[in-house]
Amino acid sequence: MDVDIALHVDGQERRLTVDTRTTLLDALRERLGNTSPKKGCDHGQCGACTVLLDGERALSCLALAVAYQGAHVVTAAGLVGAGDEPHPVHSAFIAHDAFQCGYCTPGQIVSAVGMLAEADAGRPSAVTGDLTSGTVALDDGEIAERMSGNLCRCAAYANIRTAIAEVAR
Repeated sequence: MDVDIALHVDGQERRLTVDTRTTLLDALRERLGNTSPKKGCDHGQCGACTVLLDGERALSCLALAVAYQGAHVVTAAGLVGAGDEPHPVHSAFIAHDAFQCGYCTPGQIVSAVGMLAEADAGRPSAVTGDLTSGTVALDDGEIAERMSGNLCRCAAYANIRTAIAEVAR
């Protein structure tokens, strides 16, 4: 069954007709031509398809587009600022060579932006030491835990953590 929906993708309202079984990832890539989120495992295990969905990190391969009528979706491409100014996380990834083949990089960048916001809001992770302080110190272990849902087949994790730590400071 086809349904008409509207999404706000990278700051622009987009209207489209989708089959109710269409994932958000497929709607973005195949229907709207936004190839920033990547199709990796298509089972929610690699994080290559990570987007910000109403400000929260989400695996777009596991989200049905029809369930997000009116939602705001931000991809790595949508993080670029006015005048094509790269987001600080984009710049840090470049400065620290935090990519090799680059396939996972858009998902890594979006996930990093989302996790930085989560940490700024004082949301603890599984490795946060003091759950009552309301602040989170983004040390190497904390960053690794928070980014553990994003896999890099090239194993650029050390440089990814360094790039994120630079932005967190």
